[in-house]
Amino acid sequence: MFRSIYFGTIGKDETEKLLEIYGRDGSFLARDSESVRGAFCLCVRKGNFVHTYRIYKSAGKWAVKTPPTVKPEFFESLDQLIDCYRRVTPDNMVPLLYPLEKTVLYDRNQQKEILHTWK
Repeated sequence: MFRSIYFGTIGKDETEKLLEIYGRDGSFLARDSESVRGAFCLCVRKGNFVHTYRIYKSAGKWAVKTPPTVKPEFFESLDQLIDCYRRVTPDNMVPLLYPLEKTVLYDRNQQKEILHTWK
Protein backbone atom coordinates (compact mmCIF):
# COMPACT_ATOMS: atom_id res chain seq x y z
CA MET A 1 0.00 0.00 0.00
CA PHE A 2 2.67 2.53 0.98
CA ARG A 3 4.52 2.18 -2.29
CA SER A 4 1.40 2.95 -4.32
CA ILE A 5 0.73 6.23 -2.45
CA TYR A 6 4.37 7.33 -2.19
CA PHE A 7 5.13 10.33 -4.42
CA GLY A 8 8.79 10.84 -3.44
CA THR A 9 10.31 14.30 -3.26
CA ILE A 10 7.29 16.42 -4.15
CA GLY A 11 6.85 19.53 -2.03
CA LYS A 12 4.03 20.82 0.13
CA ASP A 13 2.51 23.02 -2.61
CA GLU A 14 2.53 20.22 -5.17
CA THR A 15 1.00 17.83 -2.63
CA GLU A 16 -1.81 20.26 -1.91
CA LYS A 17 -2.45 20.74 -5.62
CA LEU A 18 -2.65 16.98 -6.25
CA LEU A 19 -5.04 16.44 -3.37
CA GLU A 20 -7.14 19.43 -4.44
CA ILE A 21 -7.44 18.31 -8.07
CA TYR A 22 -7.69 14.54 -7.66
CA GLY A 23 -8.71 14.05 -4.04
CA ARG A 24 -11.73 14.43 -1.83
CA ASP A 25 -12.22 14.47 1.94
CA GLY A 26 -10.14 11.60 3.28
CA SER A 27 -7.83 11.27 0.26
CA PHE A 28 -4.23 10.70 1.26
CA LEU A 29 -0.71 10.27 -0.10
CA ALA A 30 2.84 10.02 1.23
CA ARG A 31 5.93 12.00 0.31
CA ASP A 32 9.44 12.63 1.58
CA SER A 33 9.72 15.05 4.47
CA GLU A 34 11.30 18.31 3.36
CA SER A 35 12.71 19.09 6.80
CA VAL A 36 13.68 15.71 8.31
CA ARG A 37 15.96 13.44 6.31
CA GLY A 38 14.74 9.83 6.17
CA ALA A 39 11.24 10.72 7.38
CA PHE A 40 8.03 10.77 5.37
CA CYS A 41 4.91 12.93 5.44
CA LEU A 42 1.45 11.42 5.35
CA CYS A 43 -0.82 14.07 3.82
CA VAL A 44 -4.61 13.86 4.16
CA ARG A 45 -7.22 16.16 2.67
CA LYS A 46 -10.09 17.41 4.80
CA GLY A 47 -12.18 20.13 3.24
CA ASN A 48 -9.90 22.77 1.75
CA PHE A 49 -7.02 21.89 4.04
CA VAL A 50 -4.28 19.25 3.88
CA HIS A 51 -3.25 17.78 7.23
CA THR A 52 0.33 16.53 7.33
CA TYR A 53 1.67 13.90 9.74
CA ARG A 54 5.35 13.04 9.97
CA ILE A 55 6.27 9.35 9.83
CA TYR A 56 9.64 8.51 11.35
CA LYS A 57 11.71 5.43 12.09
CA SER A 58 12.98 4.63 15.56
CA ALA A 59 14.72 1.43 16.65
CA GLY A 60 13.81 -0.18 13.32
CA LYS A 61 10.09 0.53 13.57
CA TRP A 62 7.82 3.19 12.05
CA ALA A 63 5.50 5.62 13.85
CA VAL A 64 3.54 8.80 13.27
CA LYS A 65 4.83 11.74 15.30
CA THR A 66 2.38 12.44 18.09
CA PRO A 67 1.86 15.24 20.59
CA PRO A 68 4.04 14.87 23.73
CA THR A 69 1.09 13.61 25.77
CA VAL A 70 0.26 10.79 23.32
CA LYS A 71 2.36 7.62 23.19
CA PRO A 72 3.23 6.72 19.56
CA GLU A 73 2.29 3.34 18.14
CA PHE A 74 5.16 1.57 16.34
CA PHE A 75 4.87 -0.72 13.33
CA GLU A 76 7.25 -3.15 11.62
CA SER A 77 6.54 -1.67 8.18
CA LEU A 78 5.06 1.38 6.51
CA ASP A 79 2.35 -0.84 5.01
CA GLN A 80 1.30 -1.99 8.50
CA LEU A 81 1.16 1.61 9.71
CA ILE A 82 -1.07 2.71 6.81
CA ASP A 83 -3.30 -0.38 7.03
CA CYS A 84 -3.83 0.09 10.78
CA TYR A 85 -4.67 3.78 10.51
CA ARG A 86 -7.08 3.10 7.64
CA ARG A 87 -9.01 0.73 9.93
CA VAL A 88 -8.79 2.70 13.18
CA THR A 89 -8.18 6.44 13.15
CA PRO A 90 -6.46 7.90 16.22
CA ASP A 91 -8.22 10.88 17.80
CA ASN A 92 -5.46 13.24 16.68
CA MET A 93 -5.66 12.30 12.97
CA VAL A 94 -7.95 12.81 9.97
CA PRO A 95 -9.34 9.46 8.69
CA LEU A 96 -7.42 7.83 5.82
CA LEU A 97 -10.26 6.96 3.46
CA TYR A 98 -9.11 7.16 -0.16
CA PRO A 99 -5.53 6.41 -1.22
CA LEU A 100 -4.34 8.73 -3.99
CA GLU A 101 -2.34 6.19 -5.93
CA LYS A 102 0.50 7.43 -8.09
CA THR A 103 0.03 4.80 -10.79
CA VAL A 104 -3.65 5.68 -11.23
CA LEU A 105 -2.81 9.35 -11.71
CA TYR A 106 0.02 8.49 -14.08
CA ASP A 107 -2.23 6.22 -16.16
CA ARG A 108 -4.99 8.82 -16.21
CA ASN A 109 -2.64 11.53 -17.41
CA GLN A 110 -0.26 9.54 -19.57
CA GLN A 111 -0.87 11.86 -22.52
CA LYS A 112 -0.58 15.06 -20.45
CA GLU A 113 2.05 16.44 -18.15
CA ILE A 114 0.27 17.57 -15.01
CA LEU A 115 2.83 18.65 -12.49
CA HIS A 116 6.01 16.70 -13.24
CA THR A 117 7.24 13.18 -13.84
CA TRP A 118 7.01 11.13 -10.65
CA LYS A 119 9.82 8.84 -9.62
